[in-house]
Amino acid sequence: MQHLGFTRSVRRADHLLQTPDTFIRAPLPGMQRATAIVHAGPAIGAAFTQYTAEFEAAGTLAPASLQRFIYVIDGSVRVDGRTLGTGDFAYLPPGVGVIEATQPARAAVIEKPYQALTDVAPSEGLVGREQDVAISLIGDEPTIEVKSLIPDEAAFDFRMSVLTYQPGAALPQVEIHVMEHGLIMLAGGGIYRLGHHWYPVQAGDFIYMAPFCPQWFGALGKEPARYLLYKDWARHPQ
Repeated sequence: MQHLGFTRSVRRADHLLQTPDTFIRAPLPGMQRATAIVHAGPAIGAAFTQYTAEFEAAGTLAPASLQRFIYVIDGSVRVDGRTLGTGDFAYLPPGVGVIEATQPARAAVIEKPYQALTDVAPSEGLVGREQDVAISLIGDEPTIEVKSLIPDEAAFDFRMSVLTYQPGAALPQVEIHVMEHGLIMLAGGGIYRLGHHWYPVQAGDFIYMAPFCPQWFGALGKEPARYLLYKDWARHPQ
């Protein structure tokens, strides 16, 4: 319970920090025995929709009319006969894949209209495990590890990554770019600069960053900080 109206959540013109104490749960069309915490979407100016789906055992989410990405935060779900556990993920083309929880589960879900390219066929879908994804680095900085969950192929118009920062690690520069972000803190915490403001962040928080929002992160504490990051990619800005 929060007293005197206090929260770390902040909404500004080019960013949103949404903390768990302000989450509101509601069902979306196509959900059975499940609810959604909607974090970002067209209402905030985003070109994608991101929500956390919380499933009861045997809860379901029907196929979407848009392309969809799902990352299992905890618990397990089945997608087209494949079981996904914590850290597993799937990319689903429009109209594909009923998602059913085999036990209580939480999953990050991204839905986005597909931006087609001439002579490039869209992906038919993929399933993967974060632990099997190769690690890359930001520059030559060994204290920040990046796992790219979406292949670097023109068939995909966005990327999903998991970044892990060792305690004390920080981005080497303040970034300002045309891509927008949706970010869920999976573990640990630190300080995020968004625009001209500085925010303490921790596991469970969500951040939306609009195009050209100045951004920087540094990890604090005794455990690594990890977050799941969405960005639009490989398409001309619109």
